[in-house]
Amino acid sequence: MRKSVHIKSYGCQMNVYDASRMEDVLSPMGYDAADAMEGADLVILNTCHIREKAAEKVYSELGRLRREKAARKGTDRPMRIAVGGCVAQAEGEEILKRAPFVDLVFGPQTYHRLPLMLRQLESRGRAVVDTEFPADDKFDQLPPAGELDGASAFLTVQEGCDKFCTFCVVPYTRGAEFSRPVDPVLREARLLTGKGAREITLLGQNVNAYHGAHPEGGEWTLGRLIRALAEIDGLERIRYTTSYPAEVDEDLIAAHRDVPELMPFLHLPVQSGSDKVLKAMNRRHTAGGYKDVVARLRAAQPDLALSSDFIVGFPGETDRDFEDTMALVRDVGFVQAYSFKYSPRPGTPAADMGGQIPEDVKSARLHELQDELNRQQIAFNETCVGREMPVLFDRPGGREGQLVGRSPFMQAVHAELSAGYLGEIVNVMIDRAKPNSLSAVVSSKQEAVA
Repeated sequence: MRKSVHIKSYGCQMNVYDASRMEDVLSPMGYDAADAMEGADLVILNTCHIREKAAEKVYSELGRLRREKAARKGTDRPMRIAVGGCVAQAEGEEILKRAPFVDLVFGPQTYHRLPLMLRQLESRGRAVVDTEFPADDKFDQLPPAGELDGASAFLTVQEGCDKFCTFCVVPYTRGAEFSRPVDPVLREARLLTGKGAREITLLGQNVNAYHGAHPEGGEWTLGRLIRALAEIDGLERIRYTTSYPAEVDEDLIAAHRDVPELMPFLHLPVQSGSDKVLKAMNRRHTAGGYKDVVARLRAAQPDLALSSDFIVGFPGETDRDFEDTMALVRDVGFVQAYSFKYSPRPGTPAADMGGQIPEDVKSARLHELQDELNRQQIAFNETCVGREMPVLFDRPGGREGQLVGRSPFMQAVHAELSAGYLGEIVNVMIDRAKPNSLSAVVSSKQEAVA
């Protein structure tokens, strides 16, 4: 009898990719994906440790699942509960102490061993914890990717981080930097394209630190990999995230100039515009160095639109430091951004630093920063009105006869189109800008083609 699994993912796109690969791993064991936790035989919380109070949110969710599991105890469809991802890696056995009803705890590097964990659970009759960093490459152990949900796909090419930013837990939860060899990446990309992917987003904690081994010797940079991916029939769009400013090399900049399949949108986290704060964060770039990288990228691809990450209220940040961040934002210009108040992560150096900033000061700074970022986003959206854009429509809209897609600049675009255009790239004319999206009509060029 087939069973069902529901995976709830928190946080980054890499967790979305990991969740889809967990489904691929579990499918040969008889598990089909379920849309809801209720009634699922196995529920996996695929967790993220980046956001504030991430662990507490997981325990809150576990409290709700405990009641569902208790209600099904003794029936022919008992519930199994698993906690995976970065919180599981960080908390380990502590999860079982606080939530002894959990059956499996595993880190982001061990989900390829889920079948073994489930067999151990059945044979031992007690919870299984697997948070060791394995010596083997998990990607070599994964089955081929399953069916796609839409025309876009994620493809992890790099994992882990060696940068050790003082505010970040990723090196402790994802491990050291690792780049997948070239051939397996290209094989997976061809498989995804064969299943209908028109767009692939390459993922990595520091994706532009990619240095994958090539079978003929040597290593490929991310720029060289992008050029090879662009040669795959049917792959029309390539994106990558998340990038590290100090790892942007000339090969990658040239790819933005030369590869039309590489979309003119880049998420390039800066975190702060103050050199003093950047040094305290252990970032390996300065504000001036960041702006220089942006200038070289824009010289190569004048249409390039930028997104970024910002942390305000880092320990020791003064009013002048914050004003340096505001100056950088005004100088560079961003079409999207993620901005947060600094919050300590247990075990990171910044958590023990002096000069912690009061909450009211952090809130005021964040409000001012977000006002400017929102103004820039709206202004950019308004410049798109009257432009013709190719949009990949990948999901139904909120009303009948409407589809939603993504522009080359990652904006959501709404248009009146029939379901037959799902998964297609359609030329549309932007006719209206909203704060967080665009609306469009089918362009005369597209009507002529149709």
